[in-house]
Amino acid sequence: MALRRNWVQAVAKLTAPRNRIVGENYCRYGQLRVLGASSYRPSPPVQSHGPWSRLGSKHAASTAVQAVQVPPPWREFPASGQVFQEEAQIGSKTVSFETGKLARFAAGAVVVSIKDTKVLATVVADYTLKEGMEFLPLQVEYREKQYAQGKIPSTFMRREGGPNERELLCGRVIDRSIRPLFPKGFFFETQVIANVLCSDGDQDPDVLSVNAASAALTISNIPWNGPIGAVRVGRVNGKLVVNPNVDEVSQSDLNLVYACTATNALMIETQAAEITNKDYAAALHLAHSEAMKLIEPQLRLAAKVKNEKRPVHLVRVPDSVLEKIRKIAEVPIRSVMENPLFGKFERGKALTTVQDSVGELLRSEGDDESVQMLGKAFDAVKKDVVRGNVLAKGQRVDGRALAQVRDLYCEAGLHPALHGSSLFSRGNTQVLCTVTMGAPDDAQRLESVVGPDTKRFMVHYSFPPFSVNEVGRLGGLNRREVGHGTLAEKALLSLLPSEDEFPYSIRVTSEVLASDGSSSMATVCGGSLALMDAGVPIREHAAGVSVGLVTVTDKVTGEVKEYKLLTDILGLEDHLGDMDYKIAGTRRGITAVQLDMKLPGIPLSILIEGLEPALIGRSLIIDNMEQTISKPRDDLRDNTPRRGQMTILRESIGRLIGPQGTTIRNIQRMTGAKLNVSDEGVLTIFARDQACYDQTKEMVETCIGREVEVGGSYYATVVAIKDFGAFVELEGGLQGMVHISEISHSKVQRIGDVLMIGQQLKVVCIGRDIRGNLKLSRKAAITPEEEAASVTAQLSTGSKMAAGLLDKNVPLGNQIRSTLSSLADGFLKPAASDQPLKTSTRAEVPEDSASTSSSDVNRGAVTGTQEATSRPTSPGSAVAQPPSVAPARTNGENHKRRRVSTPPPPPPQPAEEESSSPSSPRRPSPRRQGVRKVKNEEPSSKVENGLE
Repeated sequence: MALRRNWVQAVAKLTAPRNRIVGENYCRYGQLRVLGASSYRPSPPVQSHGPWSRLGSKHAASTAVQAVQVPPPWREFPASGQVFQEEAQIGSKTVSFETGKLARFAAGAVVVSIKDTKVLATVVADYTLKEGMEFLPLQVEYREKQYAQGKIPSTFMRREGGPNERELLCGRVIDRSIRPLFPKGFFFETQVIANVLCSDGDQDPDVLSVNAASAALTISNIPWNGPIGAVRVGRVNGKLVVNPNVDEVSQSDLNLVYACTATNALMIETQAAEITNKDYAAALHLAHSEAMKLIEPQLRLAAKVKNEKRPVHLVRVPDSVLEKIRKIAEVPIRSVMENPLFGKFERGKALTTVQDSVGELLRSEGDDESVQMLGKAFDAVKKDVVRGNVLAKGQRVDGRALAQVRDLYCEAGLHPALHGSSLFSRGNTQVLCTVTMGAPDDAQRLESVVGPDTKRFMVHYSFPPFSVNEVGRLGGLNRREVGHGTLAEKALLSLLPSEDEFPYSIRVTSEVLASDGSSSMATVCGGSLALMDAGVPIREHAAGVSVGLVTVTDKVTGEVKEYKLLTDILGLEDHLGDMDYKIAGTRRGITAVQLDMKLPGIPLSILIEGLEPALIGRSLIIDNMEQTISKPRDDLRDNTPRRGQMTILRESIGRLIGPQGTTIRNIQRMTGAKLNVSDEGVLTIFARDQACYDQTKEMVETCIGREVEVGGSYYATVVAIKDFGAFVELEGGLQGMVHISEISHSKVQRIGDVLMIGQQLKVVCIGRDIRGNLKLSRKAAITPEEEAASVTAQLSTGSKMAAGLLDKNVPLGNQIRSTLSSLADGFLKPAASDQPLKTSTRAEVPEDSASTSSSDVNRGAVTGTQEATSRPTSPGSAVAQPPSVAPARTNGENHKRRRVSTPPPPPPQPAEEESSSPSSPRRPSPRRQGVRKVKNEEPSSKVENGLE
């Protein structure tokens, strides 16, 4: 192996000029370290002739050796290189760092793992500086592919698409953790990619990806002032837990992700359930002490790899140029920055005028170097002026005190047509927030390796270009918009009621109409107002405020010598300051925190000190918000979605669903509501408004019949008559029995004298028998006067039947109802002798054809009963059709018909057989569930209008 290695190195030396190693910085076996300045140009090819020219000359080989360094052995042979590992104990878990096995061509590649959850992070930086670059073009990508959890993507192409929201958020966490530690002036394009290799579902890989990116940068040749350590801290049952697993995170009221160097804090991302400042400070101290344990293993790993940092040219403004521009521009800049009458755009226009005038002066002097560096030098002078005023005078650009909040304006119910809306302004920052409520099925579906599959609460933040008076392109997912929206979502989530108490999916949108700092915190305030306006029962208001920092640091050690905290920072103060410390919560505690900074670390004590002015600021904001709306609205708007539940019989589930689900789909299509029925018969209706809910409920009741409850009034149709009672069918196909004792207020000798097949009755449910069958009462549904009118209507109808005056095209029940209505209009009046109308079973009528027809009707009812017993009733029919009425016959024909068709009377049966059912009709299924008493329900419009 040693001989082979020496031979390969010798060949590399000889062929160096041909491969242009100095210019391309790559060879066949890996990336080489380049010496010299940042401008890398290919060296001119060496002119050589002869048969050995392709191997290069001795002089060319010696020149190449001076420009390159032999790569370390572990990079020479990718298939058999060395593997280096280091470990650290964090809490109860072991964190492992590994390099040398995967992705050797990258500048740095490290796999960080806890048990079976592994993340690979790679880092690569360009060697060519793009012309005109004035910032660090750092790209950070985080990916969770479905193979990591043993799944095939559910997309049409069965492969992953662009990054989802979680991947963007994790990429932001990595970016904010590593960006401050790059040297100032390092403007080479750099890319960090964190790829989740596998996940056991126990540990969230986002924290591992931060540590993996740090380790990859530490062992690479890219200049970076790391390493850093990152941990997650939770609080379960009042006890702080370091790197909790997924189950512990779901039970925790604190989710703190913390990254730091050996001495200072770098990045904070927090979601909490109103944690106090004192408890939050304790969690920060614990996180810092544990994260420091991850720094030493990375240093040991880098020592094993022995990959030296490459020297690079840092783009900086020469001191002579900076001082020259300072002398020219400092006075006019100070006059603009110290005048609080300037607004955001007026101030920017004035500063642009000053910069243009300075540029014209420099061009007139022929100072091309100063003209080229004018932009960076002018910003440096402007930054020094603003920071100097804050530190020396306590003076801000808009004239406020350091802890003063800008002027506030709140409005709720801005658009009544929406479920909820609000307008919130703080200074020149203005956001319009709306709330939309939907069904539980409208929850957002998540595809991540850990965590829940859905979330019912969403906050979507939009930052259009007109909010800063710019022209821009409206695209898809924006990393900044996703991050700001998620921060506001975390701030409001802990205030929402549980899904059992408020089973709605909720979407809050924030349209930033004007931005001058802290638009994400304005979204928290506006979202809280809109939620209360929509009637969402949140406990109290939440607000957010951003705290800034201005420091004086030692140029050698970076130690902070002097600092000032600023409450509710402007956009300019965010740009020229050292940190953006966003803190949201209620009066009782913190619900969300996000820390962004420009310094390579801030002492933890300063961050803890910043919690107090944030509490004072948001309490002031909440006071102003409560003057607009102090509690959720009690009455929901008419257009607010409605949700309700019904309990239906199990045997009715099939009728509701219909063949292959056609019935329930038609109801949903016609009403726009969403229906969900469980196996136990619990039907959940979710409608877009109250009218839609009422329509859906009516259609369901028409389909399956109303739920029969004790004390409820219903309309039923007689389907069979027995000696002990009549069997009737309610809407929806439910059947019950009216006992002979419950038919009339008077004693009934024979049921056929009072009821007939197809007759419609108003009945009251009086209970269930031992088998669960319905027990109905006609007597409880009508008064004696109504019963007398009904008898008279039957007699009148019988007379019409005998005379052949009935309309065959109108159902018999409708004609009886019409007659009953006529009698109620004045025809049913006491006689002149004031004799009461008799209500016996056999009413006295004149001895004419009506008496004959009445007896025929009674006998016809018995015949109809026999026909009904021989022909089973369709179980799906809602109303039994009455028997057709034959034309009037002569006495001889009637006599002949009676001799032929009249069956023998049925044998008498005791009254105790009231629970028996007819042989032909379908008997109701026995139910042993309890019933409850309710108020009598009004009949549906369909029943009131008569049988169709």
